[in-house]
Amino acid sequence: MCFIQEKTLEKYVKNIGQYTKKIMKNFYKYPRTSHFSWSLGATNDDKIIKDLSPFYGMVGIVSEKMDGENTNLYPDRYHARSIDSKDDPSRHWVKGLWGNIKHEIPEGWRICGENMFAKHSIYYDNLYSYFYVYSIWDDTNTCLSWVDTLYICKCLNLVSVPVIDTIIFDEDYLRNLPSKMDLNKQEGYVFRNAGSFHYDDFANNVAKFVRKGHVQTSNHWMFEKLIPNLLKHEK
Repeated sequence: MCFIQEKTLEKYVKNIGQYTKKIMKNFYKYPRTSHFSWSLGATNDDKIIKDLSPFYGMVGIVSEKMDGENTNLYPDRYHARSIDSKDDPSRHWVKGLWGNIKHEIPEGWRICGENMFAKHSIYYDNLYSYFYVYSIWDDTNTCLSWVDTLYICKCLNLVSVPVIDTIIFDEDYLRNLPSKMDLNKQEGYVFRNAGSFHYDDFANNVAKFVRKGHVQTSNHWMFEKLIPNLLKHEK
């Protein structure tokens, strides 16, 4: 198996004076990504980064922010951002993908990415897949480095989010980057630590820029007519 050796997180839970072996399974809501202060699409209820010092000197990946739905794949279930998310036709394709690879995901691990099947505000007509990976987490709730993430994506034949650049954190570069993007077709970008980091330290390792008025539908996309985005090989 090409995956990192499977691990199982086991705890011993005390019950009526005896120790019972129990596999502890945890599911996590993907953290909200804070906006850089120059992000044009931040709203009043969004988190804005006020102190950039944790990013100084950080080697990071700048990737395209895809206009999809956060999706989390475990060995025994999958869910959207909400852990109790319900079934929906827009999630059937990624459910099928999960069914094909779930046996390769170690206990306690999860693969996180964008479900790109349904059009939200941006219509994509050149996708390599309907699922784009942006992070993989191990059984200690640590986000793997980008190098390890790409290795596992290759092993499982998964597509990762498009990388715009790899940089040492540079505020001026990131402030000017939107002028070089097509914000009619790109929602924005995400800067993440290229190394590994723990779930509890997410806010100090990941941040985003989003275009102005990035939501351009009258209702939530799930209440609109389902319009599938287009895969590259279908053109």
